[in-house]
This record gives sequence, C-alpha cells and structure tokens, in this order.
Amino acid sequence: MLHRRDVLKGMALAGTALSAPLLPTAARAEAVTLDVLYAFPAFAKFHEPIAQEFMKQQGDIKISFRAPAPSYDEGHQTMMRQSMTNQLPDVYYAGYHLLAELVRNLVKRKQITEVAPLLAAEDPAWRSANYADSVLALGKVDSKMYGLAFNASLPIVYINEQLVRAGGGDPDNMPTTWEDTIKLGAAIKAKGSDLVGITYSVNDWPDDWLFRSMILQGGGSMLDASETKAGFSGDVGLKAMTYFRRFVTEAGMPLIDWDQARQQFIAGKVGIFIDTPARLRQVTDLIGDKFTLRTRLFPIDDKAKGGLPTGGNAAIITAKDPAKQKAAWEFLKFVSGPLAQKMVVETSGLHADQPARLGAGIPRTFLRQESELPYRVAAA
Repeated sequence: MLHRRDVLKGMALAGTALSAPLLPTAARAEAVTLDVLYAFPAFAKFHEPIAQEFMKQQGDIKISFRAPAPSYDEGHQTMMRQSMTNQLPDVYYAGYHLLAELVRNLVKRKQITEVAPLLAAEDPAWRSANYADSVLALGKVDSKMYGLAFNASLPIVYINEQLVRAGGGDPDNMPTTWEDTIKLGAAIKAKGSDLVGITYSVNDWPDDWLFRSMILQGGGSMLDASETKAGFSGDVGLKAMTYFRRFVTEAGMPLIDWDQARQQFIAGKVGIFIDTPARLRQVTDLIGDKFTLRTRLFPIDDKAKGGLPTGGNAAIITAKDPAKQKAAWEFLKFVSGPLAQKMVVETSGLHADQPARLGAGIPRTFLRQESELPYRVAAA
C-alpha cells in the first residue's frame, strides 16, 4: 500500500530529475571555478574580457575574480596574510618586485606550484613559439620558475613635441642622460609660469618602480649582495636623490599625485613626463589633437652597467586541489598566450593606426629577446 508521503516524495524526486541539466554526471563533476586575484582596479578593462574569452574556450572552467587589490604592494600584503590563514586565491598576479619574497614564503608553506615542470610537459615547438627565455626568466625565483609573465614594461618618456621644441630640444634626438634631461626641463619651464619641464612621480608612485629605475639606470642596486642591506647608500643613491630634488627646483615639478600629474601632461602643461606604457592608450585618447605626443627612451647615465627594472606581474598558482591546479595551468597558458596578450595591447597600448614614431620609446618585452632590448632588463 502506498502512503501519501511516498507519493509526494516520488513526485519531488521526479521533478528534480526533470529540472536538472541533461549532462552526464562525470561532466558536471569536472566543472572547476578558479578564484583569481589581481592588482589595480583599472586593469579590469583587460582582465575581465580575457577571462570571458577563456571561459568561452574552456566550458568546464569558470573564473571568479576577487575585488582587485589597490596596488601590487597591498595585494602582496593580502597574500602574505592569507597564506597564514589558508585563504589564498587559486591564481594571483604578483608584481615582479615582490615575487621573490612572496614565493619564498609560499614555498615554505607548500602553497605554490612550480610551473617549470608543467611547461616542460608541453610541446617544445609550442613553448619556443610562445615564450622567449628572457620572458620566462621573469617568473623565476632562486633558479626555479613559479610564474608565467602576464605583462611586462619599462618606464618610458612621454614628450610634448611643441614644448620640447620651445625649450630648444629636438624631439628626434632627446637627451640620453639625466643631467641633460634636467637642463632641457629647466628650459621648458622658463617658457611659461604655468609650465612644468619634467614630471617624475616618484613622490606618489604606488610602489618603488620609479625610485628603483633611477637607481638601476645609474648602475646601482636596491639591495647589496647579501640582500640584507640597502644597495643605494653610496654615490648612485645620492645622485638619484639629487635628481629628484632638481626636478622640483629646476624643472618646476609640482608634488602632486600621479593621476594629477598625468592630467597636467594631458592638458599640455608638461614637456617631459615619465610614466608606464600601460597607460599609453588612455593618454593618447585624452590628448586628442591638443599637441603632438611622442614617446622616447628612458635616459641611462651608466651606459655600461645601467639597466631598468621590469614592471608588471607574473601569474602564479596557489591552488591546492589537483583539479584546480590543472585548470589554473590552462588559465596561465591562456593569459600569457598570443590572444590574451593581443587583448592587453589593444586595451592599454598603441592604436593600430598610430604612427610608428609615437612608440619609439616602448621596448616590447614580449616580442623580443632580451639581447634585442635597448636596455639591460632586470627582474625584481
């Protein structure tokens, strides 16, 4: 005899079966959601579309972004805290200048996956076609590779061609040392009380990239060989600090935040502006036809030993679950691959129809071997 409760229970089970997706149980079980963290909210403009494209191609892998960290430094602090509470994301985009410290901490806790064996398991022809050795080196710490470079850039010089000419400079032959650059900046400043010769936002940059750049270009280093003491306490560091002061006293640099400095350049009030190429698209769009924008190479004082620090980040895998680790590797390959990199460039870099002279100061670290770069590139 059937009881009323048995009939209702059977109806409920039947309804559940009818409403469930008509997918094999094994396929449903393989679906993976990756928890991903990156820095700088403005970078959602390329992270989000890249993730959408990846999910189109990988129907069984979903990407869920955490709220972006305000900067690489704050993202680093978050990762260090969450490593202690086992609340790490599955994938994190670590700033190069902080990668070594983060990796060493995670290695001790067995919370990071070495990606070199994963890359070695891929087709050698595919690997050589997509990754230069100099780019792979950006993800290495203590001779082991823990990350794949996602983006990489060197600081560049943006110039207002009209103001440079007014100051007696030649936009096609800009100074290659900081002494001469400051002299040109002072000449530009002298052309108007509302003009600024040089803007170099070391006073407000969200990390040490611009400070580090000035130390390395002079042949110095941030740390000594033991990595326990500052490496810029001598002449190189003193000269860098002197330059920073002269930007203000001779070239008229105001001590404002980096966004305000960029807006001042866009308004046509700054002759020489040092910034990241990641905002080239934004700068060119906002300038429009106000003046002629050019980009030039970052001056290097020490031509023999001087270099520049690579800015940007490498994606690392911190997932513990094997299925998530496998999915995370697919995600790392995609974001560092040609389609995703094309999306980044089109979002933040040059327009396809912009003149080649505009990008003359932009080293394309993903397209050239290190030996072809105009500078000796140094990771964090």
